[in-house]
Amino acid sequence: MRRWRGAVLLDVLLVVAGAVAITLLLDLAGLPSPALFGGLLAGLVRALALPAAPRVPAPAGAAGQAVIGVAMGVLVDPDTLRAVAADWLPVLLVTVATLLLSLLAGLTLRLHRDISPVTGAFSMIAGGASGIVVMARELGADARMVAVLQYLRVLLIVLLMPVVATTAYGGTTGTGVVPGDADGPGWLAGLAFTAACAVVGVVAGRLVRLPVAALLGPLVAAAVADLTGLAGGAEVPVPVENAAFLVIGVQVGISFTRDSLRTIGRALPLALGITVALIAACAGLGGLLAAATGAGALDGYLATTPGGLYAVLATARDAGADTTFVLSVQVLRLFVMLFSAPLVARWLRRRRPR
Repeated sequence: MRRWRGAVLLDVLLVVAGAVAITLLLDLAGLPSPALFGGLLAGLVRALALPAAPRVPAPAGAAGQAVIGVAMGVLVDPDTLRAVAADWLPVLLVTVATLLLSLLAGLTLRLHRDISPVTGAFSMIAGGASGIVVMARELGADARMVAVLQYLRVLLIVLLMPVVATTAYGGTTGTGVVPGDADGPGWLAGLAFTAACAVVGVVAGRLVRLPVAALLGPLVAAAVADLTGLAGGAEVPVPVENAAFLVIGVQVGISFTRDSLRTIGRALPLALGITVALIAACAGLGGLLAAATGAGALDGYLATTPGGLYAVLATARDAGADTTFVLSVQVLRLFVMLFSAPLVARWLRRRRPR
């Protein structure tokens, strides 16, 4: 018995060590969400190399969801809300249109016989990729397919966006308007803030029966604390956030099988075409948003780019866009997508033929 427990512990440690190593390499390469992908790849290798891969304990998975929820919640602040308030109607209409485009893309993805309606919709929801991956399995989608296709879109955006911003929209380097960033109160305060929002959010979310309470409850708690000033500028410490993404990545990765990889491989050509069409359609929405609000064409494009929030902000800063406006629209869409996802999943399950 003791020898078996030692073997399991060694197995877990090797997976974690591999995940950390891959994360560092991906981070050096500048790829998005390196910790989530590091965990996913390490878990995938373990799942395919040997039988009976270890499972991520349920409390660890819930803790990972809660930390990611807090990290997303602190994106909301008074400056963000003020930037949206002046043009709330066109911003809201464009956000709803993006959601509808995502659902249309998900329905088109169902042309592939191995993809369920819920999986297709979650794979194509434009915005909040990490949050969508976290809640996918709990809401009945194939988290493996969702993870691969969500981050295929993010990767395309990261690669194409700087080129499009400078060539098609005339962006210039280093002239962006950057929101003011005050120094935070330190990592100890951030750790306490994260723990408090996670506990309060999960408990309150379960009491009111909030869907995916482990993610959305802490997200709401952190947003409320940030907007009311209770947060005091505290944020989730970067190592804690990375650890949470790594846990979720491993959780998804160890669920892969050879059959699931073949299914994803067969779906990739169709998914790639749909993803490119979705990115182009969102760029069109950006043009409409710019015309309706008086924002620049570059601001509208970056504000409606379907994913890659941190890469979008970096491009906005470097290409001469109004970063506060871009952040405002992106964060609003992120919230709409995350809170709409459970409703979309419920609706699609009801429409499924019996």
